[in-house]
Amino acid sequence: MIKRKIKHKVIVNLPNNILFTSLAINLMGIFFIFEASSVNSFVNFQDPFYYVKLQIIWFLAGLFLFFFISKIDYHRWYYLAFSIVVFNFAALILVLVPGIGKQIGGARRWIDFGFFNFQPSEFAKLAMILYLSSWFLKKERKQFASFLILLGLTMFLIMNQPDLGTGVLIFSLSIAIYYFAGLNYIYLIYLVLLACVLVVIGIAIAPYRIQRLYAFLAPESDPLGIGYQITQMREALSSGGLFGRGIGFSEKKFLFLPEAHTDAILPIIGEELGFIGLMIILLIYFYLIFNLYKTAISAPDRFGFILSGAIMLYFILHLVINVSGIAGIIPFTGLPIPLISYGGSNLLISYFLLAIVYNIAKQI
Repeated sequence: MIKRKIKHKVIVNLPNNILFTSLAINLMGIFFIFEASSVNSFVNFQDPFYYVKLQIIWFLAGLFLFFFISKIDYHRWYYLAFSIVVFNFAALILVLVPGIGKQIGGARRWIDFGFFNFQPSEFAKLAMILYLSSWFLKKERKQFASFLILLGLTMFLIMNQPDLGTGVLIFSLSIAIYYFAGLNYIYLIYLVLLACVLVVIGIAIAPYRIQRLYAFLAPESDPLGIGYQITQMREALSSGGLFGRGIGFSEKKFLFLPEAHTDAILPIIGEELGFIGLMIILLIYFYLIFNLYKTAISAPDRFGFILSGAIMLYFILHLVINVSGIAGIIPFTGLPIPLISYGGSNLLISYFLLAIVYNIAKQI
């Protein structure tokens, strides 16, 4: 009887754990976005609060979206998934059209609505999670060919932007959802092998990717050129030591580390808080992931299990790919960390997905 009461208490607290842990992570992220971007903001916009003010606006919009989506029964996404994936393909095609897609730094990844730059590749993560979770709800034979076509078309459109980091994440996410669905695992081995071949070809035909690979293998050979960003990130982490340089005392934020408030925000956090401070923030992040895991294994039905498990992997893969790139385990792809890195599209999608898990947790 005592064990039942404890278990019931854990399940009841699950939705609040998801909400409040997400808010805590996001508020810490906003603070460190200011820390990482204040100099950049002042130099480019004469306002040290430029980026953090924008992020606060997206934070408030994300909260509104969270409370709206969390009221929708998660079973409804099963019926809306097809419409969402069709919209996703339309957006991924439109962003490649000159005059519609906004080109920044050689990449065409945004559609400019004036007040908001919409990034279809971020929406593609949401679309694939919802569609594949509903598609694999029932175990049917001969699904792999259709799955391969859907994934291949999505990857083709994303890689033409180009957006390697998002492409890697969506591929990994799709494979994981297929695995969760309990379908024929042997096909996944062939798919992974095929993907490895395509990655080698993709790197070989794109000179900038060859440079990134070289920077990954030997960043110290050209610390002021192709290895500059990786070298600066490692220097930031090493200079932080165990306890950090102190809040506000980062040196790399003085324009040494490009776009430090986006995908390279963890080195700034490590520089100011040190290894211990960075680990504490990552442990809080792991606590959020643990609550998403508890939601998945306790989900009321198979759809809730696949859906919440896929959303859990969304956060895990972002974190693992980003940290692995910074640590030099894999090439740095520029993938943001949800709730921590700067960016409106990623933040809104993250709150959208968290709201779905929140609704699933409320029904346990």
